[in-house]
Amino acid sequence: MMKRATMARIGVGSLLVLLAGCVATRPLPPPPATGEASWHEVAEPGTKHYQLAMGEVSSGATPFKRVTPTYPTSLLTACPPPQDVQAMLIVDDKGAVSEVRVADEAQADAGRRAFIAAVRAAALQWEFNPLTIDHWTADGDGNSHVVDSETKPFSLDYVFHFACHAGKAAVSTVPTKR
Repeated sequence: MMKRATMARIGVGSLLVLLAGCVATRPLPPPPATGEASWHEVAEPGTKHYQLAMGEVSSGATPFKRVTPTYPTSLLTACPPPQDVQAMLIVDDKGAVSEVRVADEAQADAGRRAFIAAVRAAALQWEFNPLTIDHWTADGDGNSHVVDSETKPFSLDYVFHFACHAGKAAVSTVPTKR
């Protein structure tokens, strides 16, 4: 009889240990790293502008679709110091970004090239109102009207800012003022 009671206690004890093992909690995995971007427009000294003649008026050259760069996921775990990428966006006469130029790209290391690639991938999706130059004249009665108009290509410089805080990325871009 004693043997049966001992076996029952062992069975109940084993069951309790087994159940306790099921209750043990595992640590939750850390949340996935995420990123954001910001930008600002910059005015480079010596930038050339279209010279308008008497009776010419320009308009447009303003962005209406901006895509924020994605922080390079391969660099999130390393969380490098903040990075600024200055890029010149070349915009065609229809308002589409046709080229993105980064002055220091040739000397950039692999990490910086990842940021430059993120800027290029996003900026090539930007869309602008075309730069339009209207030619105005006055008729014999002194009334002004547009004689013709044309669209022109243009460029704007932007600084894209990438930052990582504890594995979470922040990227910003603000247009530079000319």
